[in-house]
Amino acid sequence: MGARKTSPQPTLAEYQQRLRAMGLRSTAPRVAVLRELEAATSPMSHADLVELLGDEGYDRVTIYRNLTDLTEVGLVRRADLGDHVWRFELKRETKAHQGTHPHFTCTDCGTVTCLPTEAVRITPAKGAPKAVSARSVDIQLRGQCDDCA
Repeated sequence: MGARKTSPQPTLAEYQQRLRAMGLRSTAPRVAVLRELEAATSPMSHADLVELLGDEGYDRVTIYRNLTDLTEVGLVRRADLGDHVWRFELKRETKAHQGTHPHFTCTDCGTVTCLPTEAVRITPAKGAPKAVSARSVDIQLRGQCDDCA
């Protein structure tokens, strides 16, 4: 499961406003999913969120439906990092994570880490798809993390 940020999180009213601005009803499960994704420092799987939110009374289906809704309106990004497990992360527009950003997956322990956008330099070659120069591609690096190396 991903690490959690220690910085202050948005208030309930801010989560509600964010949801309503995207045309979604502000429900307790939706706010809970958004809250957990806000606190995460790396992409989270559906199973990670079920583990975190199960004690609050939210079942697997409710969590999945809310992840789907949040993804469809563009608040959340969904990615398969090569292991056939969908992982979800809040779309952030920080300097380190503008738009899509690269991820690093440890081949030993499976830990997924978000990398700053500038960690990978893209120099499109002649004939490369336009998506490469527009950075509309998923970049996934694999190798041993520092703890496993």
